[in-house]
Amino acid sequence: MAEPIALTALVLDAALGWPQPFYRRVGHPVGLFARIITACEAQWNHRERSDSVRRALGALTLSILLLVAVGLGWAAQHLLLTALGPWGWIGVAILAWPALAQRSLFDHVRAVADKLDSGDLPAARTAVGAIVGRDTAALDEAGVARAAMESLAESFCDGVAAPLFWLLLLGLPGVWAYKAVNTADSLIGHREDRWRAFGWAAARADDVANWIPARLSGAILCLAGRGGWRVLRRDARNHASPNAGWPEAAMAGALGLRLAGPIAYDGVMHDKAWIGDGRSDANAGDIDRALTIYLRACLILWLIAGGILWLR
Repeated sequence: MAEPIALTALVLDAALGWPQPFYRRVGHPVGLFARIITACEAQWNHRERSDSVRRALGALTLSILLLVAVGLGWAAQHLLLTALGPWGWIGVAILAWPALAQRSLFDHVRAVADKLDSGDLPAARTAVGAIVGRDTAALDEAGVARAAMESLAESFCDGVAAPLFWLLLLGLPGVWAYKAVNTADSLIGHREDRWRAFGWAAARADDVANWIPARLSGAILCLAGRGGWRVLRRDARNHASPNAGWPEAAMAGALGLRLAGPIAYDGVMHDKAWIGDGRSDANAGDIDRALTIYLRACLILWLIAGGILWLR
């Protein structure tokens, strides 16, 4: 039953995204995860505690989060499939829909390209700042464009391929467990002193949850971009994350660009390795090409979900 659920959720997300009226009235489901994480962090992540204690309390936070995500996901799926019989999967697909981010990711990256096209670099910096964690105030046009494309590639995994993978594998409990882990990693899975110990479990769980989807994402982006395999094999590990380099290397190779490189966070420059061996002077036209590859990659995911359904 997971396959029609997955395909329907993909269609709903592509057509509607997560509509602003929904967001204004009920927020987004990951908001519940964020509130749990914030409450636990405020209660338990105190500097006077040792790293081992903070690590254990961070693991407890993640466990609570997963119990909520899996419990609610399983209960909702069981209730819908039991109460509605052969039509229950439609309700499950509706509940899985907000776990995907095809439309919102496209819209956010498209907004960056539009601002660059209009010559409004300050607005482009603001737009890209909504989807990346690095400092954006001093980025030039090429830096803004690269940041947008790196986020597009990495978020293709985090926001589309990985949720779909876990939805196909484990249904509604699986996709919302993944979103819980991914939300925890984005909020506390950092290397700064405040988060290093408390967020350790979240970061490691996210690494595990994305290990297979990241590699699949890299392959799918190369297929969609009709190239990039050499750069994928060579540069996928040129990233601090064990997973993010795979889709980024695939996108860099398919576009013939260099991505990543030195990046500033909180005023501190980090000398990160380059990914890819093409030019680094990216522009709005390159973002357009990246979005074309992204749309083809999403179509491949639709074909995979539909193909699994047909085979079943």
